[in-house]
Amino acid sequence: MARYAVLIFEAARELPAEVLEAHGNLPGRIAERGGRVVAGLGLEPNETATTIRGDLITDGPFVETKEALLGVYVLEARDLDHALALAALTPIVEGGVEVRPLLGFQVLD
Repeated sequence: MARYAVLIFEAARELPAEVLEAHGNLPGRIAERGGRVVAGLGLEPNETATTIRGDLITDGPFVETKEALLGVYVLEARDLDHALALAALTPIVEGGVEVRPLLGFQVLD
């Protein structure tokens, strides 16, 4: 099976408890549909980011957007269509997800 990154973008500053619970249930829902969550990582808020561009280091993200990257899942799916169907299960309040095929990498399981 191929691996895909599901990048989670949200405009909401704080996620409601039911959305957080839905994220906890997501691996099971994806497994029921023939996929697998290999990893899932949430990110600290934008205010904790540090950006490096060449020799310049600045606090915060380098782009101004209404939505912020909140986290990422790595999924195994049969193909892109399957990955899109699985990624559509990701709980979102005011944002969306971006799905990208992953290049080969060493798995650290």
